[in-house]
This record gives sequence, C-alpha cells and structure tokens, in this order.
Amino acid sequence: MGLYRHVSVDIETYSDVDLTKAGLYKYAQSPAFDILLIAWAVDDGPAQIVDLTTRPGGEHEGREYQALQDFLALWRADDVLLHAYNAAFEHYCLNTWMERHGFPRRPVGDWFCTMAHGLYCGYTAGLGATGEAMGLPQDKRKLGIGAALIRKFCVPQKPDKAHPLPWRLRPEDEPEKWELFKTYCMQDVATEREIKRRLSRWPMPAREQLLWELTTEANAEGVGVDRDLVRAALEVGETEQARMIAEAKEISGLDNPKSVQQLMKWLNAELETDDETEITDLRKTTVAELLKTGVDSPQAARMLELRQLMSKTSTKKYDALEAAVCDDGRVRGMMFYYGANRTGRWAGRIVQPQNLPQNHLDSLAFARERVKARDIEMIKVCWGSVPDTLSQLIRTAFIPRRGKLYAVADYSAIEARVVAWLAGETWVLDAFEAGKDIYCATASQMFGVLVEKHGENAHLRQRGKVATLALGYGGGENALIAMGALRMGIPEEDLPEIKQKWRRANPSICRLWRDYEDAALDVVRVGAPERLPHSVTFAREGDPATGQDFLTIRLPTGRKLFYAHPFLAPAKNFPDRDSLHYYSVNQTTKKWAPTDTWGGKLVENVTQAVARDCLAETLLRLRRIGLTAVFHVHDEVIVEVDREEQLQDVLDIMAAPLDWAPGLPLKGAGFTCEYYQKD
Repeated sequence: MGLYRHVSVDIETYSDVDLTKAGLYKYAQSPAFDILLIAWAVDDGPAQIVDLTTRPGGEHEGREYQALQDFLALWRADDVLLHAYNAAFEHYCLNTWMERHGFPRRPVGDWFCTMAHGLYCGYTAGLGATGEAMGLPQDKRKLGIGAALIRKFCVPQKPDKAHPLPWRLRPEDEPEKWELFKTYCMQDVATEREIKRRLSRWPMPAREQLLWELTTEANAEGVGVDRDLVRAALEVGETEQARMIAEAKEISGLDNPKSVQQLMKWLNAELETDDETEITDLRKTTVAELLKTGVDSPQAARMLELRQLMSKTSTKKYDALEAAVCDDGRVRGMMFYYGANRTGRWAGRIVQPQNLPQNHLDSLAFARERVKARDIEMIKVCWGSVPDTLSQLIRTAFIPRRGKLYAVADYSAIEARVVAWLAGETWVLDAFEAGKDIYCATASQMFGVLVEKHGENAHLRQRGKVATLALGYGGGENALIAMGALRMGIPEEDLPEIKQKWRRANPSICRLWRDYEDAALDVVRVGAPERLPHSVTFAREGDPATGQDFLTIRLPTGRKLFYAHPFLAPAKNFPDRDSLHYYSVNQTTKKWAPTDTWGGKLVENVTQAVARDCLAETLLRLRRIGLTAVFHVHDEVIVEVDREEQLQDVLDIMAAPLDWAPGLPLKGAGFTCEYYQKD
C-alpha cells in the first residue's frame, strides 16, 4: 500500500431529482446533474478544492483551471487510491461527470469507502455522527451548517414571487454562503481522513473490500422493473383508495377518515367506550385485535376494516419504484452494504427488498394481467381485497432482462444449521446430513417418538417447527408467540413445556449461550482473548492514543464483529449480575448510546454473521463462473440466467463445502421464474 498515494475526496453536487426519493443513480443520470465542488487531500497533505461553477472570464478562472488540472492529474494517475465517505456516491457521480466531459472513468476497485470501514467496525453510517461517536476533536468534525447550505445550492428552490417555477440559487447570489460551503466541503475531507486514520488499526479484510465492490457494481447495474405493472398498480390503488375514503366518509361523516384522531374519537363515541375500554391508538396490531375480538357496531367494524385496508403499504412500494426507476427501466441502489453492524448483513434501500410482502395468490400471472387491465371488479371477484392483491404482486414488479430468467434460491434452514454447527449439536447436524425434515427430527428429539410430516405423530411437527425457529437464541414463551405459535393453534399453556423439551433436546446449544456470555464478560474484565470452537475468538482491542476500544469476536472467516466501548454493568433484569454493555445507535432515539446484550444475543449475532458469510461466499463464487446476483434478500439470491438448467449451478454453489467451515452441512433450494416471487 505504501507504493500508492491515498487521495481523500469529497464532492458537492446539484440535480433537479430528489436524492432522498429517487436514489443516487437517477439523481446523477439527470441532464441537470452537475458537480459544483471537488475537495481533496493527498496522503497527509493540505486539503485543496476546485470550484467548478467559476464562469469563463471570471477573476478566479485561472486559479480554478489549475486546481482542476491538478485533480485531473490525480484522477488519471495509476499510483492513486481514492477514499471517500460513502464512496459509492463519489465513484458514480465523478464517473458520470468525467464521462460527460470526455475524461476517463475509474473502476470501483480504485476506491475505498470509509463509511463501509466504519460500519464494519461497529459505527453508524453518518459522517457527522461517526465523528461524534469517535470523539473527534472539534477541528476534525463535520461542520453542522452543511444541511442548510445543501438546501441552498444543491437542490431547486421553491417557487416564489420572483420565480414562478422552481429555480436554482447560484454562488453569485449569496457569495459569502458559497465561500462557507467551500469550507464545509474541505472540512468533510478532514473529517473523513481522520476517521480513516483512526480505523486504520482495524483494516477491512480484502474479502470485505471485494464484497463492497460487488455491491457497488450490482447497485449500479440495477434491477429490471415492469413499469406497466407499476403504473397500473398505482392507478388501481388510487382508484380503490378514493372509493374506500368515500365509503368511510359516508359511514362516519368524518371530513378525513384517515386521520387517527378523528377516527378514534368517532369509534369511541360509536362504541360508547369508557375509561377501561377506550381506544387510545390505531396501530396495526390494535386494529387487528379489535377485529379479532369483535366490536358491537357493524359500522365500527367496517371502519376498522377500511382503516386496515387503507393503511396497507402496497402502493407505497409502487410509489418508491416509480420515483426511482431510471429511463432504461431499471431501479438502482437497492442494496446497502453492511447495513447491520452486529452481523454484517446487507440492508435494503429504495423499495426495501428485505421487507417485501409474500405472495400467496393462486395465479400470479392472471393477477398481474388483471391489474394491468385496471380490472378492479375482477380483482375483487377473484381475490377479494384490492390492496392485498397489489401488496402480493409487488415482488413481481422485478423482472429479468429480455430473454433471461430469474433463478431464485435460498439456503434451507441456514440459521438452524449454523447454530448447531457452532455448538456441536451432533444430532441436528446428523439430521441435516441425512436429509431429514429438521422440524420432524426436532419434534422426535423433543417428544421421544417418531414424527413424520404426513404420517405418524404429524401433529407434533408444528411444535418442532416453531421451537426450531424461535428458541435457538435463548428465547422462551414470548419468542414462541412472536414466531406464531398461537397462530399455529398451539395453546399458550403448552408453551413452557415446548421450551423445556427443546432445551433438554439441545444441551449443546444452551451451553453455547453460557460460553459466549462468559467469554465476553471475562475478556472485558481481564483483557486476555478467549478462543472457542471453530476459531470464534473473543478479544479486547483498543488504541489508547485515540480512545478507540472494542470487544471483538473473530468469526471463522477471519472477519470480526465489533462492540464499541464495552463495559460491564448490572443486567437489566438481574441487577445482582453483570452484563455486557457497549455503544451503538439506539433504534428509538437514533443517538449513539449504551445498550446491553447477553449470551443468547451474542450467539444470534455470530450465527447470523456466519450465515451472512455463507451468502457472501455464494456471491463471490457466482461471480467467478460469470453469473450475476442482481440482488439478494436475507439468505436468498436472485440470479439472472439464460436457461432453467442453470438453477442447478446456483444450488451446487450454495451446497459446496466451505474451507473455513468444515462440517457445516449446507443446502440450497430454489426455482426459476419470469418475474421475482416467493415460492
């Protein structure tokens, strides 16, 4: 690495496309897109900047021309590696701008993303928030004025008396603010560079850099969208929404039946509730429970049904697709590398592919056809609910290139396999190796009788299934309920027995919870690393000079999980016992704050991290044989193929042994389709 010059880069841009709604790629593809400022610093040298808005003939033209030539010389150089915070943005925007102006592009492999590095080390995604969490000195922190300046110079201004249409504020309109904007841009370089320096002691593994590159390339390539379906769904959804609002107004007499406050007031009056029965919220779970238990008024019941239907998010997904799809019919930027700090799993963006409704319609092709025909009455006849039908079809809006198919494949029971492998729960591994139904095998182990899926003691399989899905990380009755035990028809009074029988059947997994918790507590107390089976190693790592301090868990691949600033404090539910605490982003407040964890949660983190690394291995292997996973969801890959037979190539890759996980039995299952769907 010493042979290269490291150039930290930050840019400020303009576009008439809303970045927050449409995403990076449609934003940068707009004809109005432009780069305003480029700031950079070479190695430890001073920050420099070029103002690309300088007009020919202006007093600074010569200076800015030379600054641009200096940057272009670096851009063309073979001995330069580029660094940026959220480098996918700089990479795509600069390549787009350079290509428009006749300059060469630079491949993604020339870039290193400091945000990805920070996420790998347990920090958050924001430059300012990460700098604050690291405790950067004030002169290295991101300036807080950036958002206001971006609203001035980087987006169209709202119409006013002097401008009847959206308009663009130019640097000469507010020169003092523009100079402040240039300072802000250079300060971002200083902040990024300091974060990079502090993280340098814990480099991202080369394999992770490659996965970031793979994600960036896949995001830029995008996923095909059936725009006819999207537009039809939006029209159908809008028509049905208007009909439901009209019906709700007729029943209730409310001006705005979608208003939570208005509807609650009406429902409480209609149902004549008192202090004990008063409806105090209209969350999805509350509405579902009221409909399940029943209400005395048919009008109130119908209003609750309409509330449930109108609050479905089906058209919101279509809205997001319509806003983000590029002119070539592809949506880009759906995957976010290292979206989950504690596992390294990818997160979703734009339409949130990790959170798409499942499809259970008996004929997807016919449903798609009826939606495209705007045939609302037939949709109701065949499937009852228009919003539910649209919701179930959202997956099918993703389509492969013409002449290709999707091969959709996911790992079978991946977390059950991994946690058994980590713990050495031999009977579970043997069951997977023998190709047994793991839910039947679990029920047999729990109840001591033969359980067959469609044969002897088949009724026990549901108990084996919910126990397998819910109890591997130390959960109890509440975990079983959350996994759907009651919906499966299992009486609540039977849940303690299921928990106890599963734990007795899986002693090695239960012991793993204790082993991981003990290792974490001992390492934080004493500082000496502790190695557990499969090279899972707990260690305390820090840098006194910068105040960085982590509990790390080394995974079988060599990748590490990071828990920032670990300390011991009384456990929330057991004040006489210590528990591990560390700093992360609080999901409610979105602030950097302490949180606690315990053995079962640590086992969950490591299990899901190893499962993620299995998926990562599949992505890399697919690339080597020339197949492209256009996107992936949890433990599932969606691959464009030419022939149905290529599905087997994908499944063979998923089942192939892993050098770093000997004895881990893996298996994939999948199908081919003409549009994305859930089997």
